[in-house]
Amino acid sequence: MTLDRVFGAISDPTRREILLRLSRSDERVTDVASHFSMSLNSVSKHVRVLEGAGLVTRSVQGRNHVLSLNAAPMAEAAAWMEFYREFWTDRLAALDRFVTGAAATGAATAGSEAIGASPAGTAEAASE
Repeated sequence: MTLDRVFGAISDPTRREILLRLSRSDERVTDVASHFSMSLNSVSKHVRVLEGAGLVTRSVQGRNHVLSLNAAPMAEAAAWMEFYREFWTDRLAALDRFVTGAAATGAATAGSEAIGASPAGTAEAASE
């Protein structure tokens, strides 16, 4: 379930921007919100999604709510993707071999047809 929440959280560009900001330093919710053209309430909803995925932690310091990045859940998502990398890498390599092989075969076939057609065409033209 954590993996689903992480992918859901990072699927939104606003939330990815919040994570980027927090990767540089901890920030108050109001400071994070000031960088977006949306209401504080809307940014708070994004922050709650990030908290639900475990990507952001909130500490209360007096009246300030300070957000911090917790990248550990992203490591789990990265490990999951890395496991499947070999599958898509192999498939892309096979596709590349197929396309470049077909292109090379197609070029050789087209070249031999052109070469074969030229003398026959010339011979036919000469006999007429």
